[in-house]
Amino acid sequence: MDSLALFFTGALLAGGLYWFICILGPAEQKGKRAVDLSGGSISAEKVRDNYKQYWSFFRRPKEIETAEKVPDFVDTFYNLVTDIYEWGWGQSFHFSPSIPGKSHRDATRLHEEMAVDLIDVKPGDKILDVGCGVGGPMRAIAAHSRARVVGITINEYQVNRARLHNKKAGLDSLCEVVCGNFLEMPFPDNSFDGAYSIEATCHAPNLEEVYAEIFRVLKPGSMYVSYEWVTTDRYRGENPEHVEVIQGIERGDALPGLRSYTDIAATARKVGFEVVKEKDLARPPANPWWLRLKMGRIAYWRNHIMITVLAALGIAPKGTVDVHEMLFKTADYLTRGGETGIFTPMHMILCRKPLKSAEDERS
Repeated sequence: MDSLALFFTGALLAGGLYWFICILGPAEQKGKRAVDLSGGSISAEKVRDNYKQYWSFFRRPKEIETAEKVPDFVDTFYNLVTDIYEWGWGQSFHFSPSIPGKSHRDATRLHEEMAVDLIDVKPGDKILDVGCGVGGPMRAIAAHSRARVVGITINEYQVNRARLHNKKAGLDSLCEVVCGNFLEMPFPDNSFDGAYSIEATCHAPNLEEVYAEIFRVLKPGSMYVSYEWVTTDRYRGENPEHVEVIQGIERGDALPGLRSYTDIAATARKVGFEVVKEKDLARPPANPWWLRLKMGRIAYWRNHIMITVLAALGIAPKGTVDVHEMLFKTADYLTRGGETGIFTPMHMILCRKPLKSAEDERS
């Protein structure tokens, strides 16, 4: 009897351990395993030094307010976090409204498909993904629309990951990835039939510069949609708690400074766009986008234990533990931003490049 009880106890513990490590959360299901966590293009022994370098940018804030410094700042961040994002969150590095009866993966896919539906492109059209990451949205959008998608990201490691995923998904004929700065894109004028950015242009130190670049590469009459990270009308700069939350989001997500929702349409018009529609997709009746962060706390502790053990064994870079802890703290700030309503990651703006420029109309 004692032996049988011991056997069942051991089996229960083993089953629980398997569920805790392999089933709970999305970790091993997205193509990145815990034992393969790295610092992107950074060598393992330099991950901790680069983590310290990332935080040093905030001690010299003027250095992240110029286009010249943004590549180093954002590239360092994504070298540090890309594997952790992909392992613990998935291949789409963005939020989406929670949809009753739908998985997080399905809700994410529908949020991405809506972006390409808004810009009204046809199969075979060439469209631009501004800040494509490892290409999760790109693949969903290419599969849904059959448009040819060209993505640009500042991070070379993400370029390689995206190309690998594109090939695995059988979408490499529709998806192309370019390493570059979206403030100075290596594309000719008037070369795209549409464009979108999903929670990406928040990394630009000057929104006008990136919108002007997107305007330049779009064909006249083409559409551009963006989901922007902004402070809302509920944000109060004189409220210390509000300031703490927004600064926590900025520091944990490589943002030179969050913009107000009032800046978005004004900037788009300034560079020449016609604003077709503007809406905060996080507003009711949309379900809270931050629920996934709150529901993932158990998975976070599971992941953190695993990373700590792997780092102690020398399998994961030691600085990975610091990066993971930073992301957990940032998740708390994001949740507080969502719950208080002072922040949204999905302020949608839909724009059109006029068929004739203002200069053409004057002449």
